[in-house]
Amino acid sequence: MMKTFRLQLRFLAPLIVTLVATAYLALPLVDGLTLRWFSRDLNLRGNLVTNALSDSIAEALKNDSVKRLQTVFNRSVLDERLVGIGLCSDTGTLLLKTSGFPASLTCAKALEYSQNTDSVLHLDSGTVQVGLHAVNGEAGRVADLIVLHDLSFIERRSQDTRKYLILLIAALGITIAFITMVVAQLSWRGWVSGARALLRGEGLIKPMGAPAPELASFAADLRTRLRDLDDEYRRAAGPDAEWSPERLRSLLRTQLRGDQLIVVSNREPYIHDHIDGKITVKRPASGLITAVEPVMRACSGTWIAHGSGSADRDAVDSKDRVRVPPGKDDYTLRRIWMSKEEEDGYYYGFANEGLWPLCHVAHVRPVFRESDWQHYRTINQRFADAVVAEALSDDPVILVQDYHFALLPAMVRQKLPNATILTFWHIPWPNPESFGICPWRSEILEGLLGSTILGFHTKYHCKNFMETADRNLEARIEHEHSTITYRGEETFIESYPISIAWPSPAETQDWPTVEECRREVFAAHGLAPDHRLAVGVDRFDYTKGIIERLHAVERMLEKYPQWVGRFTFIQVAAPSRSALDEYRFFQERVQHLTERINTRFGMPGYQPVHLLAQHHESEALTVLYRAADVCLVTSLHDGMNLVCKEFVAARDDMQGVLILSRFAGAARELQEALIVNPYHVEETADALFRAITMPPAEQRERMASLRMTVREFNVFRWAGRMLADAGRWRLRKRIEARVISHQSIP
Repeated sequence: MMKTFRLQLRFLAPLIVTLVATAYLALPLVDGLTLRWFSRDLNLRGNLVTNALSDSIAEALKNDSVKRLQTVFNRSVLDERLVGIGLCSDTGTLLLKTSGFPASLTCAKALEYSQNTDSVLHLDSGTVQVGLHAVNGEAGRVADLIVLHDLSFIERRSQDTRKYLILLIAALGITIAFITMVVAQLSWRGWVSGARALLRGEGLIKPMGAPAPELASFAADLRTRLRDLDDEYRRAAGPDAEWSPERLRSLLRTQLRGDQLIVVSNREPYIHDHIDGKITVKRPASGLITAVEPVMRACSGTWIAHGSGSADRDAVDSKDRVRVPPGKDDYTLRRIWMSKEEEDGYYYGFANEGLWPLCHVAHVRPVFRESDWQHYRTINQRFADAVVAEALSDDPVILVQDYHFALLPAMVRQKLPNATILTFWHIPWPNPESFGICPWRSEILEGLLGSTILGFHTKYHCKNFMETADRNLEARIEHEHSTITYRGEETFIESYPISIAWPSPAETQDWPTVEECRREVFAAHGLAPDHRLAVGVDRFDYTKGIIERLHAVERMLEKYPQWVGRFTFIQVAAPSRSALDEYRFFQERVQHLTERINTRFGMPGYQPVHLLAQHHESEALTVLYRAADVCLVTSLHDGMNLVCKEFVAARDDMQGVLILSRFAGAARELQEALIVNPYHVEETADALFRAITMPPAEQRERMASLRMTVREFNVFRWAGRMLADAGRWRLRKRIEARVISHQSIP
């Protein structure tokens, strides 16, 4: 025993010395990196402060009222990291300063300090960083703003970093020493063979599932640690580097190792139709396609969808496949066929007369028929069989889209038990009481729990689903880990707010200017140049709040009659599901209400509301978004709503106002919009008046923040988070399978 201990000391002594030396050598590098990071952060903060004050400063200089800025400056330096602010004229004269601004610092000295590498000024009260930032007005640079940041917090952070680094390395050394001693003792007692088997992942579980006595507790602890690590990773993951198609491809190559990706949706991304004797291709209007199609173009793979075009059968090969997009052939589209009777029962019946109003908690009663349910089951099985046929291995990654395929995950799971199935529910999930209306609620829940990962737009929808499963199934619900275990299979429940693909510079170069867009739209609708224009873009659907929106327009014109003749609202409403009575009646109500408002407030050459009941291509919508002063999104209940994000992405001029319903999932992200309750007509009308009279400076501040959010949280981030979770889940399952599949040491 003493001999073993002496051998351990011979190994541990140089190891500990090496770790301590590493710690002290690493400290200067860490300090340097910390200083550079914080300096860059302070420069960005200085630019932000300057941009926020630019409009006020430019206006004050123009009106010769600089002293009025004193209150604004004093309020700005309430930030704990700001020491002082000074305003220099374009000739280098100090016009205004706050109380904490050093008397010895002139504009010339500030320029000299800001041009130095460190730009640091040492005062009696401490060390500050000097930043000189240009203030730009309409005619260009009008002044400079000196921003002084306190650097004392950097030293405090640096000291904390040193302390934690030393503690970390010390803990690492102790841990290594402890493990070394344990291994030595195991070797002394003849357990080294068991440890080696453990490192190979062997010998933890006996053939019949009985754990090896000495290692069974470790196997159970391993599963718990893997789950805890995964939870910690998800909690730590926040806003990160910008997501792009290239980053998504990289993720597939690393975390998913090039595994096959299969998408399942009802609506196809491209439709072939016979028009004037020729086959033409069009991209249907759909928020789902807007979100998922860029993902498929980035990742390749196979998209399985219902073939609904008049020329769809003529465009596919013998296996019902066609490469899309036309001319680029980025991925494969596999089409599924169904009869009119099947489509009426599965799509129009159970999905859109039953699940749609049920989940949206709309003021329309859901209708459930036994025949519709049978068709729904049949089509789900048909799509599931196609997934199995398209799978190139026994463990593809399958992305199931929306409420049309609630049964499909469990059906696929029966044939491909090793597949990673990600189901995304694009519409809201109701509370358990509302979902209890559905006669086949247990079957739907069981089908969805065949998924590996089940995604919703918001945490609230996740909570509703877990409570619904808890009330209707004998399942184990773990709220801490967001998992549901049913019949031995675990499903991870998570929120993934969907978004759009941020337009690339190549796309925006082809856009007409805002002025050109306004001229085009105004000329098409006979509007005067000084008109205020608001737009709404939706399908004809009773959940979109179109009627409530029109009531708000009517009330605004009542309350602010000075805008009659100077304000116009254009509603784009693509016909949708017109075969259903509720949708047909709703379309008629919208048309009657539009006529009433136009009769009441219209005059020769002027109509306050223009209803465009037809499909518009994305290029036409971009022109409309760029021409508008306001975009109205007043959904009564919506999973996300991508129209608001498309409007924000189109406004690279930093102008325009978004009015957004609090009942749309996007309201949780786009807080700089004017958030309204669409049921409250007065509130929405006042928001519309505020939007059309909002100063350009406020519009610019709001739109800049909105654009930053939409750009960062784009569709590739939505897909990337789901696929990254899938990658970690697959890795965890593989480790667990390896742990439980090998025999223990005899």
